[in-house]
Amino acid sequence: MLELVKLDFDNYDLLCEMMDEWTASESNITPKAINKNDYHNRKKYIEEIEVTEAHSGLVPDSTFFCFDVERNIFVGAVNIRHYLNERLLLNIGHIGVGIRPSERNKGYGTKMVALALEECKKIGLDNVLMVCDKNNTASARTIIKNGGIMENEVEVNGRLWQRYWIKFF
Repeated sequence: MLELVKLDFDNYDLLCEMMDEWTASESNITPKAINKNDYHNRKKYIEEIEVTEAHSGLVPDSTFFCFDVERNIFVGAVNIRHYLNERLLLNIGHIGVGIRPSERNKGYGTKMVALALEECKKIGLDNVLMVCDKNNTASARTIIKNGGIMENEVEVNGRLWQRYWIKFF
């Protein structure tokens, strides 16, 4: 069973295990919110994992870790931006999702997005924008499985991004 949990001192060791694996793999750590501070500094990392007030182009956000209850591990993370500024609206969106390297291609992405969408509803979002690189077909499938409808593609710095909207009814 998967659930989204907030990071705290009790589950911090699970974060370190996940981040150590990710770092060793040399693959991109996503969402970027979980890699903006040094995770070795427990107190600072936990205090600064979320943006609570808009500043310097950032908007308030919530970060959750996807906890596999049976195996007692974090399989990934989601970051939810509470609203979009111009930069986020172009090619970033409301939700960022990342799955640790050893847990990829096991179907977790679709469930993680579904759980993130429930959190979006809790903060009052009616429509959610999700964006992925056009070459990332796995992310596109995950978004579509969760009700995403592609609005358009935009080019930013030579990369083509697909923008999908998920509407709650």
